[in-house]
Amino acid sequence: MLSFYAEQRVSAKFCVKLGKFVTETYDLLKKFYGDECLPRTQVFEWFKRFKEGREEIGDDQCPGRTSTSEIDANIEKVGEIVRQNRRLSIRAVAEFINITKETVRQILHKKKVCSEMVPRLLTPEQKEIRMNICADILQNTENDPNFLENVITCNESWFFQYDPENKHQSMHWKAKESTAEQIQI
Repeated sequence: MLSFYAEQRVSAKFCVKLGKFVTETYDLLKKFYGDECLPRTQVFEWFKRFKEGREEIGDDQCPGRTSTSEIDANIEKVGEIVRQNRRLSIRAVAEFINITKETVRQILHKKKVCSEMVPRLLTPEQKEIRMNICADILQNTENDPNFLENVITCNESWFFQYDPENKHQSMHWKAKESTAEQIQI
């Protein structure tokens, strides 16, 4: 299937073959495609190319350096490194292979080389708190069989135990001995 712009180029090529003028071609394209019509300069450029004998409607090759970072060898290296150690950051992988971080990110995204979710390590105090909470829940379910019907689950959210500063409050430098009234402008 042709792209939207390629379709308009075919129409322009057809108008050239019919012997239409470039302004007439642009008016026809504008009438048919409306706001989605190619810009006037592009219509004139493609008309000129077709008039000079061009047959292809596709885009020309863009000049520039070809990408050498996403070659198969680098893709394989990234996959091998991630499979060996899934905890490495993108920066570490990039430095190890000597390619850019963005290239590593693109390789991981395109090739779906995913690392597994590793939960952060808990301190012994946090483990004990979680164990106590679980023991309390188990005890409550044994005492009251309908206890779990009263549990409300939701996604994990952050709740502040303090009021965060607003923009105006955070704009001021505060010395240890100063109060908010002394700083006001």
